[in-house]
Amino acid sequence: MKKLLKIIATIALVMFAGCSTTTPSATATATGYEGKKISTYLQGNYIDIDTAKSKLKAAGYEIVAVYKPVKKGHTIIFTNDALKAEAAKPGRGHAAILRLFIDDKEKTISFSNPVYFGKAYMQDDYNHEVFNAQLENINKAFPGLKGSIDKWKFDDLADYHFMVSMPYYEDQDIVGKGPNSELLAKADKYKKGKKKIFEIKLSENSTLLGYELGKRTSKFTKKIGRANAGLLPWTVLIEDSKARAMSAKYYIAISYPLLDMGGFMGIMTVPGAVVKDLEKVFK
Repeated sequence: MKKLLKIIATIALVMFAGCSTTTPSATATATGYEGKKISTYLQGNYIDIDTAKSKLKAAGYEIVAVYKPVKKGHTIIFTNDALKAEAAKPGRGHAAILRLFIDDKEKTISFSNPVYFGKAYMQDDYNHEVFNAQLENINKAFPGLKGSIDKWKFDDLADYHFMVSMPYYEDQDIVGKGPNSELLAKADKYKKGKKKIFEIKLSENSTLLGYELGKRTSKFTKKIGRANAGLLPWTVLIEDSKARAMSAKYYIAISYPLLDMGGFMGIMTVPGAVVKDLEKVFK
């Protein structure tokens, strides 16, 4: 009996070992960023909006919108088919866009790093080939860009949260419920549609909206740094009869990785204000 049990245990061990060695190698893809910190933004010398738009279009991107998040500053929101295809996966809609903040005051430009935000938003669905291709496209179209001092460990981006008890990517705020068509109609109707900055249909079941927060709410960038003001406008994903917005405690933290607890305390009312602003749209 003991001999039989030993044989069974040995077979089980071999089978388990086989699974543990073959499965990761079949699914894992080396990126070159493992064990390293990665910059949140790609920064460079100033160019005007028209020149930037022209370069982005030449690189194969669709200009979704141009938005003014701060005085003397504009954000160009852009995308392409590859990004939209990845973002069409359930719960991944926020990854559909990239952002270029043009600071007319400080005379600089700042791109959201596709690999940084792609890894954070796509998590287990992250396809490095797709998001690294965007990084290469941007660097080719805008030579001379340098990584920002804002950084985070690449390996930790998928499970990012500011600290214990703070939200993860998946802990999003549900700011509206109802049929997708009804939620989209409310977004168009609220303030006669003037607050809706863009709309991107990702699939038959998901649409990404860019929405302007209230003037008082959006002023938080003045307190924690206009350099990263390109995080505005806020995105809302309409999917599965829900309107989901990334938690401000998550989104601001991952967009400002150098922000400390003192900085957060200075904008402690903002997360609640964001939810209230967006709930008004879909009530």
